[in-house]
Amino acid sequence: MYDLTLIQKLAVMILPIIFAVTVHEAAHGWVADRLGDGTARKLGRVTFNPIPHIDLVGTILLPLGLYTLSSMAGGTGFLFGYAKPVPVNAARLHHPRRDMALVAAAGPGANLLMAVAWVLVAASARHVGGEHPMLGLFLFQAGVFGVLINAFLMVLNLLPILPLDGGRVLASLLPVQLARRYASLEPFGLFILLALLLSGMLSPIILPMVSGFQELLFGWFIG
Repeated sequence: MYDLTLIQKLAVMILPIIFAVTVHEAAHGWVADRLGDGTARKLGRVTFNPIPHIDLVGTILLPLGLYTLSSMAGGTGFLFGYAKPVPVNAARLHHPRRDMALVAAAGPGANLLMAVAWVLVAASARHVGGEHPMLGLFLFQAGVFGVLINAFLMVLNLLPILPLDGGRVLASLLPVQLARRYASLEPFGLFILLALLLSGMLSPIILPMVSGFQELLFGWFIG
């Protein structure tokens, strides 16, 4: 983001971050509910209202704190965050193995749709900016960041590492015995993911895909 102070950047980022992680979780609950598991609905989690999904630490303090500290240290800004996970009872799904893959895929699918929505916000900024330049700049920067964060979360969550969505999809596709062995690695998954992220080993995999997806969207909708 250009021509913005750190405080302005944080103001631009907060809504895209909140919606990126909370709508992702809501999509899991909505699909699970449609496929037979009403656990999330009973807990009030089948809603695209972000408030029930917000985790104070994971959704707000952690990503904004990481970005602030990494920016002040001279970096480009590191982001990591999460919302409250939506509970899913696989035993209540109509076809547990198949349906768990669909429930898992719903999260990245929601990020894909949100990326499209945010690029439309960025595209609308040119029409607003003529009469209201500051509002136009804000909308453009929010739209650009919204595309970035949703593209990043979509690609990241499709990695075949449990408990990420890609890992759950893979576990649903593997033969039962192999899936059980694979699932036994889940308690270590977040530590593995953080180690890969912080070491920079995932960057050559994730960043080209995120950049390519951004270029595709902006090429289609903004030109």
